[in-house]
Amino acid sequence: MFKLDNNLLVELGLGSLPSDEKNKMLNHIYETLEMRVGMKLAQKMTNDQLDTFEGFIDKSDDAGALKWLETNFPDYKQVVAEELDTLKTEIKNTAPQIIAASQNSGE
Repeated sequence: MFKLDNNLLVELGLGSLPSDEKNKMLNHIYETLEMRVGMKLAQKMTNDQLDTFEGFIDKSDDAGALKWLETNFPDYKQVVAEELDTLKTEIKNTAPQIIAASQNSGE
C-alpha cells in the first residue's frame, strides 16, 4: 500500500525538517488522511453500515474495522490512494512555507 515515513517527507519536499517536526508532520498526514477517507466512505454508507463501522471504531477494533471495510467496501484502498494523492499535492504546494515556518520557530 503506502508508507508514512521519511521517504514520503522527502518526496513532498519536507526532508529538511528537524526530526521532531518530521514526526509531527507524519502524524498530521496520518490523521488528516484517516479523517478524509472516513468521511468519503461514510458518504457511501447506509445508516446501518455507519453504525456497524462506528462500533468497530468505538471499540478500537482496527482489525475488525479493516476486515469489515474489505468485505463491504472492497474499493476502500482506491479511496485511500486518491485521498493520499490529493493530500500529497496539497502538502507539496505548501512545502516551502512549512520549511520556512519550522526554521523560524527554531530561532
